[in-house]
Amino acid sequence: MEDRKHTSKEYERELQEIKDGLLYLGSLVEKAIVESNQALIERSDEKAKQVIELDDRIDRLDEEMEEKCIRLLALRQPAARDLRFITTAIKINGHLERIGDMTVNICEKILQLNREPQLKPYIDLPRMSEIARSMVRESLEAMVKEDIELANHVRRNDDLVDDLNEQIFRELLTFMIADPQTIHRAILIMQISKSLERICDHAKGIADMVVYMITGRNVRHMPEIDGDT
Repeated sequence: MEDRKHTSKEYERELQEIKDGLLYLGSLVEKAIVESNQALIERSDEKAKQVIELDDRIDRLDEEMEEKCIRLLALRQPAARDLRFITTAIKINGHLERIGDMTVNICEKILQLNREPQLKPYIDLPRMSEIARSMVRESLEAMVKEDIELANHVRRNDDLVDDLNEQIFRELLTFMIADPQTIHRAILIMQISKSLERICDHAKGIADMVVYMITGRNVRHMPEIDGDT
């Protein structure tokens, strides 16, 4: 009986370690989003390079988390809800790692933009960045709280970012048509906007996995559902 209790406590600790690890990885990803936005606004090479360096740490944690999840699946053979949580954790871990990659892409474009005069004031890009950061945080909060309403809120916000990306594309197109010398800078800004859109896609992917974890239903290509559906 004591051995069974010990095993149960150990198992719960291992599950909590996975949850804590995802939250820590999420905090690093949030930091990368915030600092890449600061690098853009401040035209700071130093901050852009710091974000690029941070990605090595994110990659290492991604590998460690995946190994923990796979080991837990192999050794504990979880069932039902725990199985959904661990398989969800693997997917969420992957989404967070790819968000880190997107911030690197953004900062690489910033380093190029900083070599040329600023094309226009940045208004929509910082707004997109803040939405992206919020979506990442809220998707992980939804995981911790098992909050399907919050997960659905994240999923809805993805449409807002898609609209902003389209708006930026149209505005930059007018710059390029009016003055061909702006083409290189405009394309770099478009690529930053697209990377932010993809960050939000990954945050939505995390929210989709949270809904799956709570309900057992795959909703990647479905509208929002409630916990009783």
